[in-house]
Amino acid sequence: MSEPTAVELTGITKRFPGVVANDDVHLRVAEGEIHAVVGENGAGKSTLMKILYGMLPPDEGTMAVGGDDVRFTSPAEAIAAGIGMVHQHFMLADNLTVLENVILGAEPRRRGTIDRAAARSSIKALGASYGLDLHPDDLVETLEVGERQRVEIIKVLYRGARVLILDEPTAVLVPQEVEELFRNLRELKAQGHTIIFIDHKLEEVLTIADTITVLRQGRTVATVDADGVTAQELAELMIGSDLPSPSVAPHVTDDHVTLSVSGVSVVGDDGREVLTDIDLTIHRGEILGIAGVEGNGQVELVEALLGLRALAAGGITLEGESIGDWPVRRRREAGIGYVPEDRHRRGLLLDAPLWENAMLGHQTSRPFARGPLIDRPGARGVTQQIVDQFDVRTPGINTTAQALSGGNQQKLLIGREMIAEPRLLVAAHPTRGIDVGAQAAVWDRLRRARADGLAVLLVSADLHELIGLADRLLVMLGGRIVADLDPATTTPRLLGSHMTGAGRPGADTTASGPPDDPPGAESSP
Repeated sequence: MSEPTAVELTGITKRFPGVVANDDVHLRVAEGEIHAVVGENGAGKSTLMKILYGMLPPDEGTMAVGGDDVRFTSPAEAIAAGIGMVHQHFMLADNLTVLENVILGAEPRRRGTIDRAAARSSIKALGASYGLDLHPDDLVETLEVGERQRVEIIKVLYRGARVLILDEPTAVLVPQEVEELFRNLRELKAQGHTIIFIDHKLEEVLTIADTITVLRQGRTVATVDADGVTAQELAELMIGSDLPSPSVAPHVTDDHVTLSVSGVSVVGDDGREVLTDIDLTIHRGEILGIAGVEGNGQVELVEALLGLRALAAGGITLEGESIGDWPVRRRREAGIGYVPEDRHRRGLLLDAPLWENAMLGHQTSRPFARGPLIDRPGARGVTQQIVDQFDVRTPGINTTAQALSGGNQQKLLIGREMIAEPRLLVAAHPTRGIDVGAQAAVWDRLRRARADGLAVLLVSADLHELIGLADRLLVMLGGRIVADLDPATTTPRLLGSHMTGAGRPGADTTASGPPDDPPGAESSP
């Protein structure tokens, strides 16, 4: 006998100008199960979830929650029906505190005023229960990406949702944290919660999901039991090809130093040191990976290299020339490319057309500029080259950036930087939130650029990506470099232990790993 139905979507169709996002989609989620929805960027997953959450109306089709027909006109109605959603791109007010964001619209009251003590107690209890460490009085604008995600998860749990929609919840977690999250999700399931889990990491989907629905080009192509399918079979259903791997053949770099960072320290806005005595070098044709739990200095290191943060001590040289006191524009014009960790906040003007977005960071250089003026024909021509060479799927270069899927937005960003032929590429989480097809395209571009002599600083929360692509690996903890590892002999578990400070006391951090953790274990998807 089948389990009662928590959510059922039947014949859902949603059209936008020039595109059908959902085309007769069917999705049935049983009560008390973890149901994964997978598919390429642009397959219609986010649109479908926005319809379920009341953010968008369907053009056709019906919805039922708990056996009752529903047609939500707002998220408030979905929340009232017991549905909560954690979005891939967070829905938070930067100028409010963690506490204020969590309780917004659901404020506990006592004698006519907001009961902040009760709210703070609830948030701390939820954080302790689910391993989501947060300080209720921190401003959201001061939080890193991983911390913002935790606020979103707490916000959903605070409202007591019975159906939780989680979009890419493990994107910023190390393996030990993923395991803890999955334990918590299983506990929620045991208590009767229903979870709809969207993820691009297929091995994680197979680990946590009971049932998997695959979308392709806006249509439902399969619903399968997780224990009856492999990652390769899922990839074939999603994109028509095998699961991509970041692993590459051994690569030999030359002795030419492109970037040198020596004794760099940086002080934060509160006067505390956020980077301490950082030393690193990147050679021509080398990818240097930076691992670390978010909030341990990676953002500050990237900003120091770009000139967005002043150095308190130390120096930075690019191709032997000191650049530590150069402004951002001069560094960019000298050949530093930049892929930001948050493409929406730092990389794109979402309301602007693609050809204007292709100029960002390069608007003073040819072919985007002719003297002090913008060269529109030149900018349009280069944008079309980016679209063609990097397979950016779009109706045209006049399309706005917000109309593209996440994967195509990321390919536009990568193309914008690569086509400028930088000397150094600073890539922060370049495959975060994109599907396996777009991920494979980014990996291929990084490999090819490295072979052509590009030096790359790769910051990533994807440990498989770091191990598979990097020639060397550094681990950051508390604003310091605490380990120097060889990717060829490093496992995600060993890397994660250094990231969390849980490595063996007295261990040599340059060693490959413990005898019971053989090289290559867990290192490829």
